[in-house]
Amino acid sequence: MGFGPGPLEGLVMCLESSFWRGKRVLLTGHSGFKGGWLAIWLKHLGASVTGLSLPPQTTPNLFSLARISECLTSHWCDVRDAKALSALVRRVEPEIVLHLAAQPLVRASYADPLGTYATNVMGTAHLLDALRGLDSVRVAVMVTTDKVYRNQETPYPYREDDPLGGHDPYSASKAASEIVISSYRDSYLKHQGVALATARAGNVIGGGDWSTDRLIPDAMRAWSTGTPLVIRRPDAVRPWQHVIEPLAAYMVLAQHLWHEPTLAGAYNFGPSTHTAATVKQVINLALSAYGTGVVSYESDSKQLHEAGWLALETARARVQLGILPQWDLNKTITQTVGWYRAIQEGTDARYVCLQQIQEYSEQAWAA
Repeated sequence: MGFGPGPLEGLVMCLESSFWRGKRVLLTGHSGFKGGWLAIWLKHLGASVTGLSLPPQTTPNLFSLARISECLTSHWCDVRDAKALSALVRRVEPEIVLHLAAQPLVRASYADPLGTYATNVMGTAHLLDALRGLDSVRVAVMVTTDKVYRNQETPYPYREDDPLGGHDPYSASKAASEIVISSYRDSYLKHQGVALATARAGNVIGGGDWSTDRLIPDAMRAWSTGTPLVIRRPDAVRPWQHVIEPLAAYMVLAQHLWHEPTLAGAYNFGPSTHTAATVKQVINLALSAYGTGVVSYESDSKQLHEAGWLALETARARVQLGILPQWDLNKTITQTVGWYRAIQEGTDARYVCLQQIQEYSEQAWAA
């Protein structure tokens, strides 16, 4: 599926295909949910992309269904392997690095805290050290999470300068990686001419995610097989956003950093603060969009700790980068459920991704 010039070249956020055409981009985590979408988009924009990741961790997975290997040069490499990672990075000589590789699940981090820290903290340090002294690189965007903040369970949107913290190993590992990134920026990369930033976004939903213990994938698995969806934290509040929103923001951030390295730092990306919604609200919308299914709300006294209330203040991204959310929660849910429905009906996965990217871009252009 091909798009001509127009909407994709003129997002309200100034996402420029002319900028990305021919750029050498290193994308870590390309076999994952967000990484797969980003690989498709970068390919369409004309970037020369090298992917570095572990093989897909779920069956099914977006990497296979959308033929992501056709969108880039794919390498299987563990970010915990410093030597192999450094050799690959230096061979590729990227101009822009987009770091998405991670152990991304809260509950999995409780089961394997050391593996989570090794991947999210030391894996990030390994990548940053591979960039040290590499003349080709000019921009690096390191994706962390909205859960890097010391959560006080108060209805207060977190700002980029709020204290970092984390109760669960996943959140703590991402907060720790923020400190590592800041140290490498100040100690090495800023003096090397590399603009290094972190992107804090979370509760991303969209088609192509089959991870365990995630709300929408769990719902799609349950409803497609006629089994009840069990929900244990219906009142938890999160800043939900469609996967396209933060991916567009990462690329816009990279563009700004290329031209204005002084913008390096931390950025929150998410929906407007007042649109944060409960799990129950999201599931009700998803059930309406899917058309059939059963939801069971159950309490679990043994459930692992997760934040009950979380929202982000995104003024910095709005003012300094011009980034504005385009899809409200209802649109986010209908697009997400529509993706899974289309795949169930036999539609090509990459086609559906590009179709939704086009629709998003046209709306942004019209805005």
